[in-house]
Amino acid sequence: MRSLVVMLVVGLLVSCGVVGPPIPPENVGVAATIERQQKRDALNAQQREAAATAEAAESDPALQGQDVNLPPLRPVGTR
Repeated sequence: MRSLVVMLVVGLLVSCGVVGPPIPPENVGVAATIERQQKRDALNAQQREAAATAEAAESDPALQGQDVNLPPLRPVGTR
């Protein structure tokens, strides 16, 4: 009986209290979420723009003018 009471008290002591460090109020709410999303979107746009310019610089001049690489008209080895 005594061990049950001790386990109950220890369980209550462990369950009471904070789980992690406190969160500042500037990081909570809709405005903070929108601000983080806008920063992330701006960063993604910059990365896409840099990738597009790098891709344009590295493109093969022989393939310019082709929009899509098409498969062969008569595939070999198929029925």
